[in-house]
Amino acid sequence: MEAPAFDLIESDPAVLQGKPCIKGTRLSVEFILELLATGATQAEILDGWPDLTAEAVAQALRFAASSMRSDVIIAVRPAS
Repeated sequence: MEAPAFDLIESDPAVLQGKPCIKGTRLSVEFILELLATGATQAEILDGWPDLTAEAVAQALRFAASSMRSDVIIAVRPAS
């Protein structure tokens, strides 16, 4: 089985100390999970953060699930 692609998730040491984030934003996977865990719907999240896409939210969830199953390695941008 092929590992899932996380092309919308990145880790940059200059952004939120390298936490996995939605690419091009300062929205961490952890933040997306917290919003959902506290009852926010996907529609509310997308309304609150217009630059976010439904696919990015879905990918954040898949990334979190995958990282709970096993080590997930994503490319880390070199510090600039």
